[in-house]
Amino acid sequence: MRCVIFSPARLATTLKKRSNGMAAFSILLLVFLMVIGVPVAWSFAAVLGYLVLVFDVNTTSLLLQGFRSLDHIILLALPLFVLAGYLMKSGGIARRLVDFIELLVMGRRGGMGASMVIASGVFGAISGTATAAVASIGTIMVGPLAQRGYPRGYSSALLGMSSLLGILIPPSITLILFGVVTRQSITALFAATIGPGLLLLLGLIFFNRFCAGRWFKEEVGSAGLLPGKLPRSAGRITLSALPALSMPFIILGGIYGGIFTPTEAAGVAVVVAMFIGFFIYRDLSFANLKESLASSAETTGTIILILLFSFMIGRILVAERVPQELTVMITTLVNNPILILLLVNGFLIFAGAIMDDLSVTVVIAPLFMPLMQTIGVDPVHFGAIVACSVVIGANSPPVAPILYMACRIGKVSIHKSIAPALFLIAFVGMPVMLITTFLPALSLTIPRLLGAM
Repeated sequence: MRCVIFSPARLATTLKKRSNGMAAFSILLLVFLMVIGVPVAWSFAAVLGYLVLVFDVNTTSLLLQGFRSLDHIILLALPLFVLAGYLMKSGGIARRLVDFIELLVMGRRGGMGASMVIASGVFGAISGTATAAVASIGTIMVGPLAQRGYPRGYSSALLGMSSLLGILIPPSITLILFGVVTRQSITALFAATIGPGLLLLLGLIFFNRFCAGRWFKEEVGSAGLLPGKLPRSAGRITLSALPALSMPFIILGGIYGGIFTPTEAAGVAVVVAMFIGFFIYRDLSFANLKESLASSAETTGTIILILLFSFMIGRILVAERVPQELTVMITTLVNNPILILLLVNGFLIFAGAIMDDLSVTVVIAPLFMPLMQTIGVDPVHFGAIVACSVVIGANSPPVAPILYMACRIGKVSIHKSIAPALFLIAFVGMPVMLITTFLPALSLTIPRLLGAM
């Protein structure tokens, strides 16, 4: 007769395997729900319900922890930066920025595309959102780009990639979320992505210059300023753009100069955008203000719901020691830090291709944080790596939310934008991500110089 003896170690191993299997299945469930078209917030809610059921979690305690996690003053910056982006669009600020930047680069090969890239970067330095940049800059630029000979598929792909400069060039809502879920300094994270953001901006400009005349023929001078009226027009455009150009200096100068916090900077951005829109440009009306408030409330509500559900999912996964077990598993299989970084890069890109940027930031990134700390990667540096992966994932099919939005604004089928989007990812996005990953000084020098870490 065989005697079976109870083994605590065997029971612990069995439970650990069960927990890891359930956690892996929950991520697959989240991906499946998003792929079949379930709204992102409710996909998170379904995964949360599944985890609560299989792990028999006390929902009262979990809800209290989730709402307590939302009680963070930095989260006030979310609705304010979103609102500032919508106010810039409806208040005429974005249009003045585009006119001024086109004045600077006109007459050069690839100048019109470069103006869209730079305008997206400047817009991102004020609003902190990619969607607002797509809506504002795309509405203004796609038509003139088509007049200059740019294929709509290419210009939509370039718009999708350049709009994500709003994530890398501070302030950034994505980095605010990363800082909240990982408890890192928001100011340090903002400073860490300045280098990668400028690198991406330059990469897009040079790529566009290479394509103009080879991939398509740009017709310089078919739109924009007339040469005979250049001095007068240039002066008028420059003078008109000065109030809009002051916004990035006010916001970023205030943050890094220690005048106000990122949350206070968001409030300042809203006040300045309203003042410029109402009293200087006079393009902002009460009807536009009402529309901007409604749109920003809708966007913020979706983000907060996702954040609440992700906080509670994270609590369950941490209680089941999933991040720690993931670290042990990967370091057991691979012990070379370079290979581990490449593996994490690949996983983040894969996750970004099938999930939206918020999901990657608030669910996937915290899972890898213990692993990154184990191999000596600074959390602020990891924040820059995640931000770069979001740039790639948001333009990668099948989800590609920013690319889909850019195609809708560009009035073109996404099938015509996939090829140029993949070229932009391969020759610009991926190199920027790899340089950011393996050159920590690019991300950490500015935060250290500013005393943010």
